[in-house]
This record gives sequence, structure tokens and C-alpha cells, in this order.
Amino acid sequence: MDGDTIEIRGERIRLHGVDAPESWQKCENADGSSYRCGREAAQELDRFLAESRPARCQFVQRDRYNRFVGVCFRADGRDVNHWLVESGNAVDWTRYSNGVYANAQELARSHRAGIWRGNFELPCNARAARAKREASC
Repeated sequence: MDGDTIEIRGERIRLHGVDAPESWQKCENADGSSYRCGREAAQELDRFLAESRPARCQFVQRDRYNRFVGVCFRADGRDVNHWLVESGNAVDWTRYSNGVYANAQELARSHRAGIWRGNFELPCNARAARAKREASC
């Protein structure tokens, strides 16, 4: 669906504790050129999931959009949420994760992976700016 939402058997699942750039969101490469980082995150997630299907999820709750929120795993057991942060395609959303993915985020940052290869706005801040409201990150 996007960089932090997948669909299994017609059910949308928001990945718990991670926040990926929005599909419309742009980020900057190290050279200052821009790219659609949200679209890239969604494409990378799709490729990652395609390598070992089907995915399964452990549900945490339903969100305000009535989507399931969960931690998901590929058929080979790899943690999808962790991979998203470690690959630089999402950030650790500590408001919900309590820092579970902090080490993965530091690894992505140190390797300048994904969005960490340049400048970007946190997805929650980008959404708030677009909606002209205060961010709740």
C-alpha cells in the first residue's frame, strides 16, 4: 500500500512503531537533488516482501482508521518492521515503539541508507505541515 502499510487478504495493516515517508513526500540526496522517498520506500517494501511470501503479522491494536496495527514477518521469519528501519526506508517512531528500533535506525544512519543518504523531513512532520496542523510526533 505504502512504505508502512501492507495488505493481507484484503485487510490493511499499519506496521507498528515505524513511520515511512508519505508517497508524495520528497527527500534530498547528498548532492541536493530531490527524489520521491515515499514512493521509493513503498517499492523497496514490496520487493522485500516478494522475496519470501506470505507475510504474517502479530496484531497490537486497531488505529483510528480501523486498520490493524502490527509487527509483521516474512515467511522466512524476517521482521518487516525492523527491516524497514534498518534499511533506511522508515524511522523508529518512538512514540509508539518505545525505541525498539533505535539500534536499527542508528545502523541505517551510520550507513547513510535510504532516507539517511541526504536530508529529509520526518514523515509525521511532513504530514502535519501538509495538513497545516501541529505535528504529534
